[in-house]
Amino acid sequence: MRLSEIMTAGVVTATPGASAISVARQMRDNRVGSVVIVDPAGAPVAMITDRDLALRVFAEGVDPESAVGEHASRPLVCGEPAMQLEEAAALMVSHRVRRLPVVDGDRLAGIVTLDDIAVRTGDLEVARKMTADVIEGALPQFYFRERG
Repeated sequence: MRLSEIMTAGVVTATPGASAISVARQMRDNRVGSVVIVDPAGAPVAMITDRDLALRVFAEGVDPESAVGEHASRPLVCGEPAMQLEEAAALMVSHRVRRLPVVDGDRLAGIVTLDDIAVRTGDLEVARKMTADVIEGALPQFYFRERG
């Protein structure tokens, strides 16, 4: 299965200069957990997630009107429409990301999430394993700390 078969084509985007609060509202209004940051030509350059906003902006007391590009996650890890699902899954796990923008040349073609993989492939075990691998990489202290 190729990414083009399971990706969501309608990706919510913003420019680096958009305010954090406006991007948070875009997420709310579009019922998404991430927004791809695009340059003036529309090429994807970064991503900001609901978690980024909560931890890097709002919890830190940063001005909600500040430019979202300052708080976005980089480098942006991307897939390609012809990429096989297994290859994309390995890329997501190795980079510890739950969302993978799909880029065709310099054009944002779509996005694939762990939820997409679970729902659209029907393989809940693959999605469960990927989620565990991504979380383990992001929170090693949770998995490897001594308990007492």
